[in-house]
Amino acid sequence: MASVTAEDIKSELDTFNIAFNNDTVDKSKLLEQCLCHRLKGDEIVFEWFAFSSSKGQVPLTLDNLDQFEHEVSTSGSQKRALTTPEHPQSKRGVARLTSPSLLLSPASFSPSATPSQKYGMRGGRGEVVSSFGAVQGPRWMGKGQSSVRVEMLEGGENSLISSYKYMFQRLRDVRDVLTEKIEELGEELRSHFNIEEFSAVSLPVQDSITVLGQVCCDSNGKLNAQSVLLEAGQEQGGRQVPVDLSELKEFSLFPGQVRYMPKILLSEPVMVMMACGPYTPSESLTYDPLIDLITIINKDRPDVCILLGPFVDSKHEQIEKNQVTETFETIFKRCVDSIVEGTKGSGCRLVFVPSLRDVHHHYIYPQPPFNLSNLSKDDSARVTLAPDPCTLLINNVTFGLTSTDILFHMGAEEISSGTGTERFSRIMKHMLTQRSYYPLYPPAEEVNMDYDKFQQFGQMNITPDILIVPSELRYFIKDVIGCVCVNPGRLTKGQVGGTYGRLLIQPNPVLVEGKRASPCIAGQVVKI
Repeated sequence: MASVTAEDIKSELDTFNIAFNNDTVDKSKLLEQCLCHRLKGDEIVFEWFAFSSSKGQVPLTLDNLDQFEHEVSTSGSQKRALTTPEHPQSKRGVARLTSPSLLLSPASFSPSATPSQKYGMRGGRGEVVSSFGAVQGPRWMGKGQSSVRVEMLEGGENSLISSYKYMFQRLRDVRDVLTEKIEELGEELRSHFNIEEFSAVSLPVQDSITVLGQVCCDSNGKLNAQSVLLEAGQEQGGRQVPVDLSELKEFSLFPGQVRYMPKILLSEPVMVMMACGPYTPSESLTYDPLIDLITIINKDRPDVCILLGPFVDSKHEQIEKNQVTETFETIFKRCVDSIVEGTKGSGCRLVFVPSLRDVHHHYIYPQPPFNLSNLSKDDSARVTLAPDPCTLLINNVTFGLTSTDILFHMGAEEISSGTGTERFSRIMKHMLTQRSYYPLYPPAEEVNMDYDKFQQFGQMNITPDILIVPSELRYFIKDVIGCVCVNPGRLTKGQVGGTYGRLLIQPNPVLVEGKRASPCIAGQVVKI
């Protein structure tokens, strides 16, 4: 199909005597929709004319175009792409219809796919629900800069770049990993607080001493103020001793936490967008939320978009009951193809991060990256396949990422008293000070942990500038001990729309009074 120009659209609009409210904006908006949905100039004008007539001849304004884009691009694409096993679509039609919404036609995945009514009727689209930094002034529009660099913090064998064998770990290997974690953090604590040495926990003494160990529970139940034990590392005797918290004014502890315990260059800002699955409503396998996200990417043109799984959610009812007509791998491939093809014109760099809930991928933590061998050379240049967890460098700004819901897991296990800080900030601080993407031990039942690989790939070797931790819990964006922590929420919440996040960052952070300045200029969590 020949490329559509703004003049083509203007000529077609003149044919129907349709006036512009804002000549430049309206033409650009219609042109954007033509490119996104592979429509000709006359086709997009026909769609607009039908939409305007159904609404009582509404004028061509930016607000009306937004409504037109949502209603027509969704319903129209489903109508054009609907296929069934009894009425397959011709190969010519498949080759021609390559817009994101067409690739994700619900009839392809489920014999009874119906668009979600609750998602379509949701309110507050585009509403900012959480903010950070410069609230007034920033223009939330990226440049789609091809010069933006996205790379793993540590390359080569120090990064998890491929699948590995798992379910072979021995208990003594787990013990060795936990012991080494205690010793490494213990050395950091000893140096920071000028502690001469740590004493063995089991030796009876009358003087004040300092011991080192890992917090654990005296039973298989939930940790509480009366059940806290401190388990020492091998160098401190490897014994467990009860911990009396009754005289502490404040504390915040969780199982697996390592504690020492006294007994007594400036350039253009870069826009980064992030979203976490599920990308479908819970009662339908329609990917309308993902299609809406692709539309937002094309409109706002972020320089980088980080997309975290699940893409094919193992907790979705139709997935659990295997009520699908295509393989999980095929559904995933359609998702990726839709995202890559649908955002090609934006110039946006894409980062894909898997989830333990991705039914088609390895169920192990740390989780290797997706394998997308079918990407073209041009597409591969702007796509980064990252493991879970990982640390990325985006123009020398460090991003820590994990799709595993550590917030939810630690929130269920942590105990605290008198800390004066709210729960999310405490959990984020624990992650940062424990230097681990998953410091909880034992892990939640749904986390299949490989401790040998976790020791290699699950640690925070540096404190990231930005830490992204999507969760079922309420979204937030806040500074925690110098790190901007973001829970962008999930793109869908049950049957209704959820949220996504966006940040404006200053590349190449500078030192101010000897300290690294925060590169985060502003941040928002926005309703889809």
